[in-house]
Amino acid sequence: MSPQELAEASARAMWADDTATQELGISLDRIGPGTATLSMTVTPAMTNGHKTGHGGFIFALADSAFAFACNSYNQRTVAQHCSITYLAPARAGDRLTAIATETARGGRSGLYDVRVINQNGDHVAEFRGHSRTVKGTHLPGPTID
Repeated sequence: MSPQELAEASARAMWADDTATQELGISLDRIGPGTATLSMTVTPAMTNGHKTGHGGFIFALADSAFAFACNSYNQRTVAQHCSITYLAPARAGDRLTAIATETARGGRSGLYDVRVINQNGDHVAEFRGHSRTVKGTHLPGPTID
């Protein structure tokens, strides 16, 4: 199985059990070894008292992109630490896209950056996630070290 095929199969297995991501209306747009792109439309129910996208929902989108990127090697991987910086408000109706990119991976640790943009390409948030592999795989068979 190629690294791309393994990433796709791992994402399918993870998606099947990821009700949080699915219930938020998030879509998995692209997956590859160490990368993932997910998107979501901000609904009126996702806005706060300022009538802007609630940071928790933006964080959830970025966190899901991080999760799919770091789990793309058929190794169960969890978040060890995450942070986010909000740069511009999102509004109801905005289509947000989170693009996760692996910046480092070694041993049981990884580092991923996630850029969140809106439909106009405006930079809404920047997320950084530190991952840690744990026991288990998503699929029987090979992993990529």
